[in-house]
This record gives sequence, structure tokens and C-alpha cells, in this order.
Amino acid sequence: MARAIMIQGAGSNVGKSMLVAGICRHFARQGLRVRPFKPQNMSNNAAVTADGGEIGRAQALQAMACGVEPVVDMNPVLLKPETDTGSQVIVQGQRLATVRARDYAALKPQLLAACLDSFRRLARDCDLIVVEGAGSPAEINLRAGDIANMGFAQAAGVPVVLVGDIDRGGVIAQLVGTMAVLDAGDSDRIKGFLVNKFRGDVTLFDDGTRQIAARTGWTALGTVPWFADAWRLPAEDIMDIRSSRHDAPFRIAVPCLNRIANFDDLDPLSADSALSVEVIAPGRPLPVCDLILIPGSKSTIADLASFRANGWDIDLASHHRRGGHVLGICGGYQMLGRTIADPDGLEGAPGEIAGLGLLDVATIMQPRKHLARVTATDIDSGTRVDGYEIHLGVTTGPDADRGWLRRDGVAVGAASGDGRVRGCYLHGLFAGDAFRAAYLARLGATGALTQYGNGVETTLDALADHLAAALDMDALSRIAVDIR
Repeated sequence: MARAIMIQGAGSNVGKSMLVAGICRHFARQGLRVRPFKPQNMSNNAAVTADGGEIGRAQALQAMACGVEPVVDMNPVLLKPETDTGSQVIVQGQRLATVRARDYAALKPQLLAACLDSFRRLARDCDLIVVEGAGSPAEINLRAGDIANMGFAQAAGVPVVLVGDIDRGGVIAQLVGTMAVLDAGDSDRIKGFLVNKFRGDVTLFDDGTRQIAARTGWTALGTVPWFADAWRLPAEDIMDIRSSRHDAPFRIAVPCLNRIANFDDLDPLSADSALSVEVIAPGRPLPVCDLILIPGSKSTIADLASFRANGWDIDLASHHRRGGHVLGICGGYQMLGRTIADPDGLEGAPGEIAGLGLLDVATIMQPRKHLARVTATDIDSGTRVDGYEIHLGVTTGPDADRGWLRRDGVAVGAASGDGRVRGCYLHGLFAGDAFRAAYLARLGATGALTQYGNGVETTLDALADHLAAALDMDALSRIAVDIR
């Protein structure tokens, strides 16, 4: 019978995803069959699973930490924001609907049933499930119908460990305050706590730990020092990419789109010591650089309008005139074309918008979402490219006849006549060291490129060691209970 434990946070961005990855790797190295699980995630950074659906990218990394392929049951509900008030709802890997925030509550009973179904299915083939919450259980205004934190924990009978973030300050108030606002049933569900992101001598917080334990009655599991190599893992948030910039001569600029999606394309680049990757926030001009990379988008037409509102279209045109290179991936690829048409109003009002015009292609949005893991070949270098596609729309035109990747014997992607502007639907292509080196060498990058995949595995091992040294893993294991 599988056991389970749930890691919840006293706030957002306290490091839950990284902690779950490290805990998963630790217990997997002890010989247990471990699986990650997050009932509800909100992210446009998705991964395509082995069983043909999509889940949050963080759960795919956690699956990697367990040494298994990601499957849709690891994240049964994925919310992908399309506007400030509405999201696409993915249930067990497939699109269910696009709903406004105010209408989402009506779906929650159906979604909780799907979460429990996935949770119990995972439990049939493992020894331990490490569950990750979302946001904070202290958001008691969201407790009714909750499926992300205490609502799920109560329904599944899973004990909770609460995480506080000392780096942002007020960690005692975070943890003790959470207990104060929860009702007794939810508070009793919490069995332990830990403090994350401590900089310096952790023994200086020993009295703080005693105070929290005395006021809550929860088991103190330890204080986790700041993990300096966290930037080497795939980023959970686009803003985390900035922390890994390198002072290198080859510069890549990435406009930060409002609804940027699947930006894991940037992880291997930002981790590479031979490259300088800068994510450009709205309101800032695109700098002089070697390559402008336009990433994926959950709302391509709206993000293209914002791209122009920021003046980035002018910066891009200047970059191109100077002889610079441009790469568009997925939504960025669509933006580089002549037109984007959305006749069915899949992303908003039906209509057509002019693209940036650097590729002679046109895109028509279509209702069927394309989800696939892909193996292709870079035609120029012959190197293998492994990645995935996750998009709406079909792109055709003269520049698409100059496909620069070959998939199943067919050239895909598009390139301008001089080859300086390229686009494709393939995410994750830079994770392959041989392709990344060959592609960037064509653009003039020099230096020893980092071995990316091995670096992630090594960092997961280092993270597991880091947590094992800081936390009482035996006590954590004892908190876990059999799944009923």
C-alpha cells in the first residue's frame, strides 16, 4: 500500500516545487518507488507527458527526480491563464474548457473527483506519493470547494507539512499565523513544519524553531539553507531566468510576453556559461544582441499587440537590419509571419492581425490542440533534436518550404531566404547539447557549451543531499500515512 504526504506553503513561491523534487529524489535513492502529485497547478509552462497529455512543467521535473516518465495523473488539473480573468482548464491532460475565474467554482466538485481518481491510480504502482499544494492554505477566502490545499488533503486523508520562507521575512508569523486562521479540522491536518531559504548560520534560528513548535504543536523538521544551485534546475517562473545571466560575449535577448508559455526553451541557454541570456521586461527596449528569441505564448494575438505596444517591433526590425538573427518558437514563430487569423475566436474576438512580417508564412488558429513528443533532425548539422509540440494553429507559406528541421522524413519549421530568421513549433529543442552547440556555432557563439541534461541530474542529486543534511527525513517519512 502506498503512503502519502503533502507539502503546503505558508505563501506562494516559498520553494514547494523544489522541495518536492528534492524529497522525491531522496526517497527514490532509498529504493522507494516515488511519484509526485499536484492536484491543481496554474502555469503556462507545461510539459507533454508520455501518455499524450499536458501537465505543469514542475511536475515533469519532479517525475525526473523520481526516475520515471511524467504522466497526466501527476497533475490532473492544470489552469493555463489566457486573460486576467479567464483560464483554459486542462483535466487529466486534455482541454476541458476555457472559463472565467468567477465561473471556476462550479467546476470544482467535478475536478476534485478527477484529482482523487488520478491520485488513487498513481498509488497503485508506487510506495510513496509526495503531494504539492498551491498558493497557501491561509487563503481561507478560497477554502470553500478548495482542491489545491486543505480541500484535497481532507478528501484524500493526507497529512500536511507546512513550509515557511525565511528569506522574505516574518517566517514565524507566516507559520503561526497560518494556524491561527485555519479552522480546527484543517489545522489538525498539519503534522510538521520546515523553514526554507535560510542565508547564513541556520543555528541562529534555533530559538525561532522552538517558538514555532511551542505555539503550534507541530513537529519541527528542520531549517533548509539557501540552495545556491537552484538556478541550474528548470525555472518555475520566467523571472527566475534572470538570476542565471552570465557575462558572456554571445548575447540573447528574450522579450517577456504577458502570457509567455513553455519557456523551458530558455533553461538550457540560461544555464550555459558561454551565453548571456536576458529576459526583457515590458517597458524596456530590446538591446543590441546576437539573437532575439521570441518564445511561446498562451495568447499569441494579444501578446503580439503588446509586443507592438512596447515598441519591440521597431527594435526587432532594427536588429534584423543590422544583420542580427531571430528565432521564434511556437507563438513566437506565429508572430514572425505575415498574418495570424483566428476565425473561431479561440483566443478572443474572431479576426485577423498582421504579423511582424519577417517570415513569409501565415497562421490560421484551429480548435484542435496539437500535443506530441517529437524527435527531429537539424538539417544543417545532422544533429538529433528531441522536444515536444503543444499549440493551436497551422502555419504555411513560402518560407515554410524552407523547413530547417526534418521530422518523419518531412522538413518542418520555416526560414527566411538568408536563413537569419527562423521559426518552429518544437519546444525543448535546446536541451540537446549537440544541437544547441551546432545551432549557436552557426550564429557565431564560441566557447565550451555546458552539458545541460547531466547538469540537471547532478543538481537534483545535490538538492537531495542538501535536504537530507538539513531535514529530519526519518520524521518526514513517519508523518506519511497509508492511502485509504
